[in-house]
Amino acid sequence: MLNSGDVVLAQVQFTDSFEVKIRPAVVLFEEMGNVIIAGITSNIKMKGITLTKKDGAIKDSVIKTNYIFTISEAAIKRKLFELGKNKKSELYKDLENKISRLQMK
Repeated sequence: MLNSGDVVLAQVQFTDSFEVKIRPAVVLFEEMGNVIIAGITSNIKMKGITLTKKDGAIKDSVIKTNYIFTISEAAIKRKLFELGKNKKSELYKDLENKISRLQMK
């Protein structure tokens, strides 16, 4: 069972090709076998929510809140760790801000 805030290894397709690779991602929610995830990168120059070794990451990374997509539950290879309460709150606030800015347009 997947929970919001679970950091997982998942098969993801890159947006600029048909290539599929196993990459870390954070589960936003799961519904009827579909899992909405945000990608994670180790390129710390990218915008997003920082994820440190202290948070549980293997190396300092960034949750890319602009890289959200749906995958099948079968594409999840394994759970790595769960975000702490404060990090989940930071993630949800960032996503909420992005969505509320869409409503103002």
